[in-house]
Amino acid sequence: MNNIIPFIEGKLFLKVNREKTEVAPISKVKYLGYTFYRFKGKCRFRVHQKSVAKMKNKIRELTDRNNGMSNAKREEKYQQFVRGWVNYFKLADMKKILKETDEWARRRIRAVYWKQWKKIKTKYRMLKALGLEHWKAKELACSRKGYWRMAHVLNSVITNKIIAKLGYTSMLDYYLVVWEN
Repeated sequence: MNNIIPFIEGKLFLKVNREKTEVAPISKVKYLGYTFYRFKGKCRFRVHQKSVAKMKNKIRELTDRNNGMSNAKREEKYQQFVRGWVNYFKLADMKKILKETDEWARRRIRAVYWKQWKKIKTKYRMLKALGLEHWKAKELACSRKGYWRMAHVLNSVITNKIIAKLGYTSMLDYYLVVWEN
């Protein structure tokens, strides 16, 4: 650090913020939300843990069961966030993170819909509309399990295709499309 600062300030005439500047191994550096790692002798990008935590907090906020947002508005804001976030971090290797986040976000979306259906009669009607048999729809509609638990049970009823048709883009699918281009 003592060797680099005189060069930057003396030769390049740039100011160095000594509080923010540090010399560290490549795996410890956070730069614009990215972190770096070595793979087969090459330096590659990864999303920093703090950026992942911020992303999850934003999804948590968008898929909150208690925020009173309409489904259309929620879907629109979720779309905007997914496109913006994935486009910003498209250089990073993040398939595993996005796959796990998609599963978690879809479960939160299922919980939102389960809470919106409120009454047993509405739950039964909606489950029947999704193609469930009478006895299974009645069993699920009368369940006393919580929203989070029922969101896991509804995994086979409100499938990923249905969630995609509702307008919630999969982060992984969008990343793979952006990454190919």
